[in-house]
Amino acid sequence: MATRSPQRAGAEKFTIPAGVNHRRYEALRAFFVDGLTYEQAAARFGYTRWAMVNLVREHRAGKLALFAAPRKPGPPAGATPAKDRARGRVTGLRRQGLSTYEISARLAAEGRPLNRTSVGEILAGEGFGRLLRGPAPAESISPATPGRDTRLPRAAVIDFGAWPAQLDTTRAGLLLVIPGLVNLDLPALVTRAGYPGTRIIPAVSWLLALLALKLTRTRRVSHVDDLLADPAAALLAGLAVLPKKSALTSYSYRLSHDQQRFLAALDQNMISSGLAAAEEAIFDLDFHAVMHWGRDPVLEKHYVPKRSQRARSVLSFSAQDSGTRNLVYANADLSKATQAREAIAFCDHWKQITGTDPAMLVMDQKVTTHQVLGELHARGVRFLTLRMRSPALARHISGLHPADFKTVTLDRPGHFGQPARPRVHEDPAVTLTAYPGTVRQLIVTGLGHDQPTVIITNDQHTTTRNLISQYARRMTIEQRLAEIIRAFCADALSSTVNLNVDLDVMLAVLAQALTAALRARLPGYAAATPDTIQRRFLETPGQIIISADTITVRLERRAYSPVLRKAGLPPATTVPWWGNRTLRYELA
Repeated sequence: MATRSPQRAGAEKFTIPAGVNHRRYEALRAFFVDGLTYEQAAARFGYTRWAMVNLVREHRAGKLALFAAPRKPGPPAGATPAKDRARGRVTGLRRQGLSTYEISARLAAEGRPLNRTSVGEILAGEGFGRLLRGPAPAESISPATPGRDTRLPRAAVIDFGAWPAQLDTTRAGLLLVIPGLVNLDLPALVTRAGYPGTRIIPAVSWLLALLALKLTRTRRVSHVDDLLADPAAALLAGLAVLPKKSALTSYSYRLSHDQQRFLAALDQNMISSGLAAAEEAIFDLDFHAVMHWGRDPVLEKHYVPKRSQRARSVLSFSAQDSGTRNLVYANADLSKATQAREAIAFCDHWKQITGTDPAMLVMDQKVTTHQVLGELHARGVRFLTLRMRSPALARHISGLHPADFKTVTLDRPGHFGQPARPRVHEDPAVTLTAYPGTVRQLIVTGLGHDQPTVIITNDQHTTTRNLISQYARRMTIEQRLAEIIRAFCADALSSTVNLNVDLDVMLAVLAQALTAALRARLPGYAAATPDTIQRRFLETPGQIIISADTITVRLERRAYSPVLRKAGLPPATTVPWWGNRTLRYELA
């Protein structure tokens, strides 16, 4: 009786190697396990003797990868399944003459959305060139925007009679900042600053169009096209559609580099609105280098903390109210020759607004020089800053004994939620190289640094505990600046898309004031960062309902809708740049 073969159907996939790695594996197995010679293994699997010798050599050296490494479920790294699925449809639509914008919109309507960047990558990979749109004067010739549809709607003042009675929008929450704009009296601010309008667009709408980019976290002014299809951004500016990149860029350079008139008027309104304090008048000062990604030899090199190196950048200066933690002043395009006197410029600015100098300036040691500190002392302005550690100061610190320090207890929490208890050695009268007179010096340990912190001040009356607490609070300004930079995209200058950097920094101050005003209305959000306000509230979708003299913004239900229900939103707001129409809010 004949016996059946032990092999089952499908065994040929294992006994007859088809893939390269499978064939190599069987040849090596025959050599190492079955004991075949080089010639025998090579003859069985179709190699020459020397090819088999080389295969064994590479295996012993660990240069052969015969098995795929295990990985997580899902597409492998670098795979783009969404682009691969839409590749055929994208190429077919391009053959019909559609632009990347139109293809992206068509795919979204078909239920398989793909952004225009991915569409452009597919078309470039398939060898499609630029899509020309009409005669040469109308086509996009910029190398940064190849194939862009240039026949976009023209910006104009909104005609409410031509708008539908109801429009859907993905950014209905953006209109939550309008009560803050009205309270700050934006039209009066623009008038006092002397910002120009054009024949078609008034100055207020120009400024609000640029502000919409900040509030929506639009990183570049060239990305304004992403907002053209959404009516909320245009309604915020009082326009039928926002101006395009070229118009916004050109307008920004019509303005002078002096933004102080706008900031002076803004600060006065912030004081009256409670967003800044005039009585306490303690301010934290700091610099921020806005990095430039091009090769502009005119720009100086400044230290960029994000890169831990000096790079060509524009140096900006910021002043933050210590009590409210809101920005009240910003200036950009500073040079190394003038940056040390920016503290004096801020004092002049604040005195122009309130009639008095600031009560105290809290700053890093690199903000200004000893000579300028002497000028501040002569003006009656108290300062609190750090002292650079010279070799002589380092020897003095190392010569101190533990008995020379005393312990103070701060209100701010330290490790494990316990009160911070730094140790301090105080010198009441210390001379500096270029400072006229003496200063009070505090050598503090236990503030979270390996080396002692050396604080100098001309304040002879405030207690040691309060001075250390004040400077400890100042350490948060870098965190606050980072939050503003992240939320309002003030971290880099583009070499191909330019915007007046002074205006850009000033808009960040205004946008931060608006988010702070909205945050004050939201229960439980007193310490929320600007990007949290943007993400949870300003990006809320909804509907815009237009009637004869009322604009109703209906916000869709989201996870944070209960917060908006309890918020102190005004029942009605008269908006001057809407022809004094009334704004109302509804929650779905």
